[in-house]
Order: sequence, then structure tokens, then C-alpha cells
Amino acid sequence: FKSRAAEESLHGPPRRTRTSRAQQKTTVCRSNAASSHLLQAPLHTAMASLAAYEASFGVVGLGVMGSMLALNLAESGQERIAGFELDPSKAAAAEAKAGREGLGASFKAYTDLAAFVGALKRPRRLVMLVPAGKPVDSALAALEPLLAPGDMVCDGGNEWYENTERRAAAFEAKGLHYLGCGVSGGAEGARRGPSLMVGGPADAFALLEPTLSKIAARAPGDGKPCLGYFGKGGAGNYVKMVHNGIEYGDMQLIGEGFLLLSNTTTAAGQSRSPSDCADVFASWNEGPLQSFLVEITAGILAKRDADGAPLVDKVLDVCGSKGTGKWTVQEFAEHGVPGGTVAAALEARYLSAVPGQRAALAKADAGEAPDARVPLDAASLEGALLCAKICSYAQGLALIRTTSAEKGWAAALPEVLDCWRGGCIIRAGLLTVFRDA
Repeated sequence: FKSRAAEESLHGPPRRTRTSRAQQKTTVCRSNAASSHLLQAPLHTAMASLAAYEASFGVVGLGVMGSMLALNLAESGQERIAGFELDPSKAAAAEAKAGREGLGASFKAYTDLAAFVGALKRPRRLVMLVPAGKPVDSALAALEPLLAPGDMVCDGGNEWYENTERRAAAFEAKGLHYLGCGVSGGAEGARRGPSLMVGGPADAFALLEPTLSKIAARAPGDGKPCLGYFGKGGAGNYVKMVHNGIEYGDMQLIGEGFLLLSNTTTAAGQSRSPSDCADVFASWNEGPLQSFLVEITAGILAKRDADGAPLVDKVLDVCGSKGTGKWTVQEFAEHGVPGGTVAAALEARYLSAVPGQRAALAKADAGEAPDARVPLDAASLEGALLCAKICSYAQGLALIRTTSAEKGWAAALPEVLDCWRGGCIIRAGLLTVFRDA
């Protein structure tokens, strides 16, 4: 464009001349001859032209988590990323987002699986973020025939660890590597830095580690990557499962803390509004209870709806569960490890899921309502919550230690705690204290 502008400044714009039909036909024939020559070129030349985009890392599944992780890989990992997605609209949305964030040259989405695999450098490194269970098996059945010995697939979903071990054995028999990686931090964590808990072949992890260490969250203070390798098989999935179980317990304890605050008074006999409770949680977050969950609880309780009313008062008191809490409670029982906090939290979720029954029972209850004028010192409640929180973590860590010893994994507790210090949902100031102890 600059050359043309310079030429026009010297000679003026080019004259538009009328082209005869014979000249047009000559031009078309030359164009067709050039196309024919291209079609007759060697196949490898044509393939090289089509496969101009070469990626060093692949992401299967471009939903919210997958697309966010792909962008993190492109930006923090400074690698060229290929993504695969069956849904063309999700693939297009992921590419558009990459373009808006200035990463368009480092990310390309595919809806053809063979083309996606063909765009990856060997040994191919792929991470999958698809729903656990049968969808993973279906994805692997389609993917495996396109892979070559030495290639590796890392499942980043919340998968039952024995499924990961079954798939890893099948892949190993074909010269392929299969790993399970727990990814904590939600969509924002996937984009800005998650906590990553990996299990699988050590030599395969060695090939992944340079990239994963770049995209992982950084722990406060020393800036260490929140990335842990915990041994063979399903060790990474197991650590992530227990992480989620601890999260269940922690969230339940916080919920009960809010319930007690809002149903009692200060020493002066003043009731506490959600805004007052938000101030209490914010102050707690400045002390030993400092954690991501306490921090966001303060923000949630301070949130107002469009009409100015506290938003928390309009939220339905129903909570679901996706399975990891149940698996954790089952593992507590299987290995004979006490897990009362996580078990009670899971039961509370199940109770919340039947609001009709609870409403009917409350209506039938003719007893008097509890006296909301009972005073409760916030400092006393802070100490009780801290004690209960320590118990929740201790139970989960005991389960990891017991199972790791039984399975011959390498899930040493200091490394687990280091991995949880940043990026993940249960990150807290207490973790450094636990690690140092």
C-alpha cells in the first residue's frame, strides 16, 4: 500500500482501462492454468501449504475452562496453541476472544480432529477439558488412532482417579502417555494462573513441566509455581478430589458462620445485617482466617441487588454437588480416615437440595423461633471458625498421606500445600503455617 501511494504521488492514480472480453478470457485461462499446475504439484507440497499453522500444544474442548486455559498457554506459555471443539460456535468464539486479546497469531481453533492433530508438533502434547466419565472415553476413542508413539494426553477434568489409571494402562500398551491433572481456580484461574496437580508417567511430566510451570499461579511471597507432580497413575486426580472435599467443608463452615452472625446480636444487643456481616468477614480476612473463600464471602454479603436489597437474601438456599465431595467421603470410609467435616458438609448439600420438604417441615413446626437477641461475640466465633477450618484441612491431608503411602505415590504433604498456596479455591494464609509445621 505504501509503494502504491508513493507511485500515485509521482504519476497520479492509474488509469482505469476497459478490458476486452478476449483479454478477460485470456486472464481466466492463465488463472486456470496456474490452478491446474498447483493441483498437479506433489502432494507433500500441497499439504505443507495447508498445514502452515504449526502448534506446540493442543487443547481439546473449548468451553469456558478450555478456552481460558488455551489463552493462558498462548500468553504465559508463549507457545502456539491449537484448539479442538466439536461446536463450531464455541470454536469461533474462542478464536474471536484470542483476537481481541492480541493472541490471534498464537491460537487457532479446529473443528476437524484430524486437522487439529496434524497441526501439532511431535511428540504431541494435548490437554483435554471435557466432562468427566463417558465423554472422556468417547474423546479418547476418536483421538487415539490419530496419535503416534511418544505422544501424550493430559486430562484436566475432575475425573475419578481409577478411570485415569485404566486409561493410562491402555495408552501405555500402545506407546502413548496419559496423565491426569487437577486444575483448580475456575475460569479466571485457568486464564490467569491455576493450581495444577499432576499424576502420570514421570518422563511425560518432564516434557509438560516447562510449559505448565509458566501458566501456573505463583504462590505469594516466594513466587513458586503452584504446580505439583504427585506420582504415577491417578495421583493428581486424587489430590484434586481431596482439595474439593476440603472446599466443601470450608464453604459449609463459612455458611454456618454467617448463619450464626445473622441470627445473634452484638454485645450491645444490636442485630447484624448482611452488610454488617460483610464487615466482620472482611476483618477476619485480615487475620488468621485470611483466605480466598473468606475474602469473596465478604464481597458477596456486601453485594446489593438492583432494588438496593442485599442480594444474599434473594439467593435460593439450594446447593448442588458434582461428585468429588461424595468420592472424598467414600475414600475416607474406604481408608479408615476420619472425615467428619467433609461428610457433614456433603449431607448439608443433600438436605439443601430438597427445599419442598424443608418448607413443609418448617410449616408443621409449632415450636417457638430461636431468640435472635442472644449475643455472640464475633471474636469468639472467629476462633471457632479457625479451629474448624484447621480440622477440615487436617482431615483431607490425612487422607492424602494415607492413600499416597498405600499406592506408592509421591504426594508429600509439604509439596501438596505448596501447590495449594496460590490459584486454587482453598488457598489460604494457613497453608504456609501447615507446610512449615
